[in-house]
Amino acid sequence: MTFEVSNMVLALPEMFMLAMACVILLAVAFLGKQGANAAYGLSQLTLAITAILIYQSLGETGLTFDGTYVKDAFSDVLKMAICLINIAVLLYSTTYLKARDLFKGEYYVLAIFSTLGMMIMVSAAHFLTIYLGLELMSLCMYAMVAMHRDSFIATEAAMKYFILGALASGMLLYGMSIIYGVTGNLSIATVAEVVQAGGLDNTVLSFGIVFLVIGIGFKMGAVPFHMWLPDVYQGAPTAVTLFIAAAPKVAAFAMAIRLLVEGLGDAQLYWQDMLIMLSVLSMIIGNVVAIAQTNIKRMLAYSTISHIGFILLGLISGSPEGYAASMFYALVYSLMSMGGFGMIILLSRQGFEADNIDDYKGLSKRNPWYALMMLILMFSMAGIPPLIGFYAKLTVIKSIVDVNLISIAIVAVLMSVIGAFYYLRIIKVMYFDTPEQHQALEAPIDMRLMISANALAVLMLGIFPGSLLALCASVFPL
Repeated sequence: MTFEVSNMVLALPEMFMLAMACVILLAVAFLGKQGANAAYGLSQLTLAITAILIYQSLGETGLTFDGTYVKDAFSDVLKMAICLINIAVLLYSTTYLKARDLFKGEYYVLAIFSTLGMMIMVSAAHFLTIYLGLELMSLCMYAMVAMHRDSFIATEAAMKYFILGALASGMLLYGMSIIYGVTGNLSIATVAEVVQAGGLDNTVLSFGIVFLVIGIGFKMGAVPFHMWLPDVYQGAPTAVTLFIAAAPKVAAFAMAIRLLVEGLGDAQLYWQDMLIMLSVLSMIIGNVVAIAQTNIKRMLAYSTISHIGFILLGLISGSPEGYAASMFYALVYSLMSMGGFGMIILLSRQGFEADNIDDYKGLSKRNPWYALMMLILMFSMAGIPPLIGFYAKLTVIKSIVDVNLISIAIVAVLMSVIGAFYYLRIIKVMYFDTPEQHQALEAPIDMRLMISANALAVLMLGIFPGSLLALCASVFPL
């Protein structure tokens, strides 16, 4: 391996983000309590410049760092999405953190380091690179969940997240070690070549794939590895829940593509049935249990589990169209989830968490515009046309119909109908119930504009979904 500029320039966005993360860390250390505003400004600047660097290098492809890092169209699109999503997430979060005396520079340091981990996962061309990116992302999020040290529920959520996350990471690493034992290599491209050539011990290979799927299932929040997700979503400060709910799901999807599709695509026979079980169980349990929830953060957690089931449908299909559909769904879900939790932050204020469904009673009378924004987001999550959530569900269901998995498609359609109930319940509460809260919304103009832009983007992408669908399809050529 040679450390030449030509080899390192492919990873320029990651190197810039790492350098800026260290600068932000030093700024927080030297400025103390006054460093939070500087950390926020530098974090937004870092994400924006990183997105620009990625955009300027679109079309360039290649391997570097001794074949452990890959730059391709897939990584460019997802890394750009991660940066843009986290710009909005940090903007939403700041209002919440300031109102609860949690506005500290450490939040932004952890957010940037976690984002760096996501980008490394997306561009990983080696099993260990994926693991390093995953741990960098996860360890930062464990600390973020525990930020509110005076909150017992946040501390409990952080402990559950850390313990189960460590267990899942161990499972993933064990699966990687078994794959290494069978193939003799940890490079994703080389593993794919060895698996394609055949002649391996299929029993040991399938055993290794089981552990990989367990690790992927946990990080995505699929049933039966979902037990951490509702508790963490409810227990963490809403700003942290927002961060966990959006971009990390894109990174987890990228990990699944790199490991299962690119590395073990010719072993689809071994992982397809496992993903079918994870997908069907996630759609059923996520949608059914969400109906019983009264806490909106917990309801959105089970909603996330059901959406993960839909994302897995495209992977099950084993076709480029299916992979593109899953990518489309992952990006759309992140946009919708970001808006949903952003609305919770918008309705919250100092001393009041708008995390119960009853807190949304009569919102249309208090503020008709933001009730409309919430309606758009909930309708989209329910998959009602012409919003973008409808096309996301339609594309993944079509991908499995195309490969004759009709029974799974029927389950997905039924679960979409059942899932619509709890989204429509929120709309009913907003428009037909008597308000229990009468205080005016307390939020700066930048957050109000971002919430509006977020919801309107869901509407406009639903009316004109072709460009985003074409972008995802271009990443997975036939």
